[in-house]
Amino acid sequence: MKNKLFVAITLIATTLSFAQISSSQVDELVERSLKTFNVPGIAVAIVKDGKIIHAKGYGVKSILTNEKVDANTLFGIASNSKAFTSAALAMLVDEGKVKWDDKVSKYLPNFRMYNDYVTNEFTIRDLLTHRSGLGLGAGDLMIWPDGSNFTAQDIIQNLQYLKPVSAFRTKYDYDNLLYIVAGEVVAKVSGQSWCDFIEERIMKPLEMYHSAASFLRLKDSTNIIVPHVPIDGKLKVIKRYQNQLFDAAAGIYSSVNDLSKWVIMQMNNGKYGSENKQLFSEKEHNEMWQLQTIIPVTTKPPYNTHFSGYGLGWFLSDIKGYKQASHTGGLEGIVTQVTLLPELNLGIIVLTNQQSGAAFTAITNTIKDSYLGIKSDDYITIYSNRLKSNVATADKVTDEVWTTVAKNKKDKIKIDFNTFTGIYNDKWFGDITLSQKKGKLYFASKRSPQLSGEVFFYKENNFVVKWNNAYFHADAHLFFECDATGKAVIIKMKPISELTDFSYDFQDLDFKRVQE
Repeated sequence: MKNKLFVAITLIATTLSFAQISSSQVDELVERSLKTFNVPGIAVAIVKDGKIIHAKGYGVKSILTNEKVDANTLFGIASNSKAFTSAALAMLVDEGKVKWDDKVSKYLPNFRMYNDYVTNEFTIRDLLTHRSGLGLGAGDLMIWPDGSNFTAQDIIQNLQYLKPVSAFRTKYDYDNLLYIVAGEVVAKVSGQSWCDFIEERIMKPLEMYHSAASFLRLKDSTNIIVPHVPIDGKLKVIKRYQNQLFDAAAGIYSSVNDLSKWVIMQMNNGKYGSENKQLFSEKEHNEMWQLQTIIPVTTKPPYNTHFSGYGLGWFLSDIKGYKQASHTGGLEGIVTQVTLLPELNLGIIVLTNQQSGAAFTAITNTIKDSYLGIKSDDYITIYSNRLKSNVATADKVTDEVWTTVAKNKKDKIKIDFNTFTGIYNDKWFGDITLSQKKGKLYFASKRSPQLSGEVFFYKENNFVVKWNNAYFHADAHLFFECDATGKAVIIKMKPISELTDFSYDFQDLDFKRVQE
């Protein structure tokens, strides 16, 4: 059976340059992706010339219930929500209520960045373009993995403590927090919460009746996926991310049927419905799809991309001579991708309930190649091999750490934990406590309670923490600096594995002892 399936997919790959992919070929492609990347459920839609020509669910919503995914099954679209935030601001620009280059401080007087010049010059446009000077995912630990004790005002207040890693407006580094700030601007200018604005001003006119701006606002959650994460080679259902603080950056829940309406509107210059009513103007639509921040790219087949960058809520590039607007999204156990080629009037949506980006990339690229008229590679095999290689490389690093920790325990190396116990504070993240229990050392965050776990000696003043939630895949180093008496006074951190999600930005923390 496996050999037959491989032959079938190979035939797809060798014939795509001669004909656009059929629904049956999409079915085979997705089914193979489910198996290869161990994804329980996937939904795929293809929009062409203003019509949905394929919308279908595959696999199951949950490995515990085995309920089938269909085209109306709801997924968290994660960072594909960012384009909705930029669209909301575009609508307010059309109404003359805000300008892209207005200063953020005009609307949020308590907005502060690390540098006073940056604070004074920071614009609405800057909130959306990942060129703030902050590092990749800086400050995300205020919202990730839970951030249950932080508010939007905390985010705005704490930005001033995040040190930049590059000069303002000179370098691309993906950022989530500034989209939360952008959501606050939408609320301030419109007089509505971000969620209300998105649902009433965008989803309602597009007839996205099953969707919501946040999981907690869904009117009907009977047809919804649950997130899955592989732990020690086996898929596990995990707790759903529900923090509404993250909504303007990653909160929306939708289906491929509903998102197809959003895609059709995007490729119709902001118009929707039989009467072609204008959601936002063509002028502001073009503004959202203009390159704002350059992302370095290497030109190579099959797409020969010469330019790449970020617009306002969209990644932008040239693909085989065509403009492409796209975005991906990721929450724990959920990853998604939306890809638009407006000159071909083509949109591709792939939603999954496992965090393998390789699956949605393989599916999207295979479909895209058929419409570009180029011979498609066997992306499933390519990305599967790449993923295995990356995991193997990362595992060498993590295995060495935990092997050393195990040897230390076996050798009964004695550590005076009293040297390290106490309360430590980081200006933007708050307090953490290192405490002893039954001869073991434990880490606990006050403001992000899920970040708790046992701390182990690794070498010298370098310890490692293993989080209680194994599905984080984010165990971390703790580096202690001690005073003249040998007492630990400073803690720096960084992820152990290179594959740790960038939102675990431990490297941005700077803990100082505040209490014994």
